[in-house]
Amino acid sequence: MSIELGQGTGPLRGVKVVEIAGIGPGPHACMILADLGADVIRVERPGGQALAGGGSHMLLNRGRPSVALDLKHPRAVETVLELVEGADVLVEGMRPGVTERLGLGPDDCLARNPRLVYGRMTGWGQDGPFAQSAGHDMNYIAITGTLFGLGQDKSRPHFPANLVGDFGGGSTYLVIGILAALLEARLSGRGQVVDAAIVDGTAHLNTMTAAFLASGGYHEERAANLLDGGVPYYDIYETSDGRHMSVGALEPQFYDEFLRLLGIADTAPDRYDAAQAEALRALITTTFAQRTQAEWVAVFEGTDACVAGIIPLSEAAEHPHLKARGTLVQHDGHLQPAPAPRFSRTGATIGRAAESAGDSTREALTAWGIADVDELIGSGAAVQA
Repeated sequence: MSIELGQGTGPLRGVKVVEIAGIGPGPHACMILADLGADVIRVERPGGQALAGGGSHMLLNRGRPSVALDLKHPRAVETVLELVEGADVLVEGMRPGVTERLGLGPDDCLARNPRLVYGRMTGWGQDGPFAQSAGHDMNYIAITGTLFGLGQDKSRPHFPANLVGDFGGGSTYLVIGILAALLEARLSGRGQVVDAAIVDGTAHLNTMTAAFLASGGYHEERAANLLDGGVPYYDIYETSDGRHMSVGALEPQFYDEFLRLLGIADTAPDRYDAAQAEALRALITTTFAQRTQAEWVAVFEGTDACVAGIIPLSEAAEHPHLKARGTLVQHDGHLQPAPAPRFSRTGATIGRAAESAGDSTREALTAWGIADVDELIGSGAAVQA
């Protein structure tokens, strides 16, 4: 696939982004920007990221060409600065101070392009006592008060893979910050630095829990509150075939419909009687255990009972609702999420397949206006895979 800039179909068409490749939330943020139409050029070290690998199955890297530059080489650094001159955004996910030591810090880049939005993705943030420490998703969400309440096991928290930190509090907030700074730059003519820290974003995600705590009605223990399995009408139940159903029948009218369809409207104890909570939970448990998940799905899905079957990702594309919307698609030989959200006029589409490091060094740098690319490759500053 040849590279022509400005070919994106989403609302960010024409926005140019330089990505200094990392792993996890940085690539996810740049995938979102590319899905939404931005021209993103992914700058990777020769050989790629040690933990990330490469190839079309690395879906977080979809939608943008990969160039391999050895950033220890002065000519490679100068090449990135030349890319920055024509870019709207730079995204990097290194520890604080690393890009400064490379000569690619905010001061270096904004000197070349005062309108640049410089997005920084880290776990701890650019300052604070932990800023130079290593960490991963569960460490970041641990200190925000978020991990403490996750899971229905009273004896220990359960972490939801790396969804809440890396992608919920991390890449999502980086994209929000970039878009806000881009809008402001269009008005002021000046760029700025976006410090997107997973600890900050995760704490912000947890605002509703903070509100519950402030109200005095929240218990800081698991499976003791409205939305954490503390009530039997917001929980998960096993079916006769070992699969599960999600029940979220909170509002009275939805709860009444749930009881009717489950067939226990005449026998269920008062849900507002705390002394009867475990009796109600036991009744719901034994009732769900009498049929398979497929049988219960046929009863509940599409109703106002707020009940849905829990299915693995490999089956999700065939769920009638997701299939009708095209939420998960086959693209480049891989099942993957379609771009989100959706737009009425500038619909977003998946661009080129994910690449290994340096697959498009020559053509991407040329498309971005870098001169003498073959000489750059010959010098060792750039590598064409």
